[in-house]
Amino acid sequence: MKRRSSLIHAGATALALFTVLPLSAAAGSVTGAAGLVSDYLFRGLSQTNRQAALQAGAEYDHDSGWYAGGWGSNISWLSDSSSPAQPVSSSLEWDVYTGWRGHVDDDWSLDAGLYAYGYPGSYPRGYTRPHTLEGYAALGWKSLSLKYSRTFGNLFGVADSHGSGYVDLSWNPAINADWTFNAHVGHQAVAHHDGLGYSDWKLGVTRTFAKGWSVALGYYDTNARRSAYTNAQGHYLGRATGVLGVAKAF
Repeated sequence: MKRRSSLIHAGATALALFTVLPLSAAAGSVTGAAGLVSDYLFRGLSQTNRQAALQAGAEYDHDSGWYAGGWGSNISWLSDSSSPAQPVSSSLEWDVYTGWRGHVDDDWSLDAGLYAYGYPGSYPRGYTRPHTLEGYAALGWKSLSLKYSRTFGNLFGVADSHGSGYVDLSWNPAINADWTFNAHVGHQAVAHHDGLGYSDWKLGVTRTFAKGWSVALGYYDTNARRSAYTNAQGHYLGRATGVLGVAKAF
């Protein structure tokens, strides 16, 4: 756990250094976005107990293809499990990542890197920390992409889950200059915990507007076991649901 915390801290420090570099000296650019979603879903599961979330992120892209970024959102899935016997206090997800992406030709692309998920807060003694470090690799063909992510430690607080993996197949073709169709199917395997594995899928559309604004609407569903993914409030986190999001790029 100490090692993963150090990696998260190092990634955050590197991101801070690169985002303040003059763009001419850094030979790249910085982009970002902020938005609001009606429910924060991650791999098909609600992270906010069916409530809205504010989210923002920024990314530095070097001309060589190397990139680094950070992203944050409010969450509740950890504090939702809190009890007097095991008090948990965490309401923020803060992620940092770095990698390289490039094109083989006009149709094929490659992407690979590291992604660290951090959840600052207080946890009781003996609690398996949710901080997660994953390595990922993706192959893209036009608007189709296949991505595989694998943990280097435990997966989001699940004890003895080293080496868990997630497969993500996404298709995002442009309908016209303003509209994009979004389709996705994924499968989360949880090492040494077969009952926690599940698949998720999504269908949706995104509409872009002037000055960096966009609106996205999606329908999500999973086959996650209710017994495994129902929280202390009795809410099934893998339910079929629609999500509306509004974002502003900068």
